[in-house]
Amino acid sequence: MQDDPRAFLAALFDEAVKAADPLSAIRAHLPAPPKGRTVVVGAGKAASQMAKAFESLWDGPLEGVVVAQHGPVAACERIAVLQAAHPVPDAAGLTAAARLLETVRGLTADDLVVALISGGGSALLPAPAGGLTLEDEIAVNRALLASGAPISAMNVVRKHVSQIKGGRLAHAAGPARVVSLIVSDIPGDNPAHVASGPTVPDGSTPQDAREIVRQYRMNLPDRVLKHLASAEAAAPGPQDATFASHEHHVIASARVSLEAAAARARAAGVETVILSDAIEGEARDIGLMHAAIAREVRTRGRPFAAPVLILSGGETTVTIGDEGYGKGGRNSEFLLSFAHAIEGLDDVHALAADTDGRDGSEHNTGAFADGGSVLRMRAAGEDPRARLLGHDAYTAFEAIGDIFTTGPTGTNVNDFRAILIR
Repeated sequence: MQDDPRAFLAALFDEAVKAADPLSAIRAHLPAPPKGRTVVVGAGKAASQMAKAFESLWDGPLEGVVVAQHGPVAACERIAVLQAAHPVPDAAGLTAAARLLETVRGLTADDLVVALISGGGSALLPAPAGGLTLEDEIAVNRALLASGAPISAMNVVRKHVSQIKGGRLAHAAGPARVVSLIVSDIPGDNPAHVASGPTVPDGSTPQDAREIVRQYRMNLPDRVLKHLASAEAAAPGPQDATFASHEHHVIASARVSLEAAAARARAAGVETVILSDAIEGEARDIGLMHAAIAREVRTRGRPFAAPVLILSGGETTVTIGDEGYGKGGRNSEFLLSFAHAIEGLDDVHALAADTDGRDGSEHNTGAFADGGSVLRMRAAGEDPRARLLGHDAYTAFEAIGDIFTTGPTGTNVNDFRAILIR
């Protein structure tokens, strides 16, 4: 740790990802076999890995289909793995969503549906309701991503313009029993918000969706606004009798992953604190907050005494305004803001990364920063302040070789932030 803080921080990230491994998580939550068929459906960034894990653990007949992101996927033998686009939906996702709905129709009360749900499923399952089109759903998704709204609010809107989200996939499976195994990327781990809850209903209403659109000043097509004002936008609620025999289990989350990373750090002799596993807000503002804590520790020895490791998770947001945007994601933007605020502060080292292996528009997982990052950026000909204002943090960190890349991890429990103060 003393000699190579970045290797130490990267090892903690690996520990966090390992704690969210689908195989061990699913093993602890296998449902009882049914009298009839076992049908697997699912969607999300971890869909293929979850499907492969379930196949290896299930002793009995099995069939089904899941939807994963375009790119490398885990090979399955009995479960079909379809692929679609993220974060902006595509036509492949439209076909895949229809396939999932068709797969669960016509089942009986003796049948079991196992739903493998993880973050990213919202974009992977476009299924526009009523007279809406794929282009309408793409417009909704783009407006949501640019709005700066928290993920829970985004998913309230998504589930009221969809034929599959908001519990509708599970509703279509009735009268079969549905057991949902969920890898949560949502602050607070509300299962109804992961992937916009295709198998878990909640009590949100079209009026709630319209209020979110108003509050975040989203520019949506007139057809979408008209739909949100119609009775057809209402999703089945938790009181619907179809859901009476259903179960849902959050099998992996940021909380579990942060606790695993903390245990590894303490085993290495480093005092560790977890601020929260559910931090939300504008990425650059959350960066300033973390920097203020790090500076207080480094200069005044409070609220924690150095050496100390500070961990946090959740999902920050990046609001795109008229200034446009460059390359990067919320973790690199958080870190560039953090780097500005700790400039010149010795012995502060940080890693911010997305546990799915990809942070935003590029293929990096995140980045490293320390008290000298901003100085090195200027020496490399970069203007780090301009990069931050232009949402172009990737370019700034790439210029000094401080990009962190792991490739797809096969899971997704959202942001991982680790700050080591020596």
